[in-house]
Amino acid sequence: MSIRIAGLAITLFAAVSIATSSLAADDASVKKDLFTVITLQGLPCGEVVSYTTKNDNDHVVVCKDGNRYHVYVNAQGRVVVEKQ
Repeated sequence: MSIRIAGLAITLFAAVSIATSSLAADDASVKKDLFTVITLQGLPCGEVVSYTTKNDNDHVVVCKDGNRYHVYVNAQGRVVVEKQ
């Protein structure tokens, strides 16, 4: 993965984290951001239908195509998307 794409993914994930911690977070906006992070990692999703926030920077995402992903920031500050 190129440095530019990784940087963009980290930036987008940070935006998602800020949005989910805000009481006025727009659910559609968060779903779109999570979809973008998953797609930038080269994984199929189609559309995010739901997500659960486990902790700051830690989400479980369910996609329209049935895929489930764990999206989080690891100890090194990198965005990780793991298929479940």
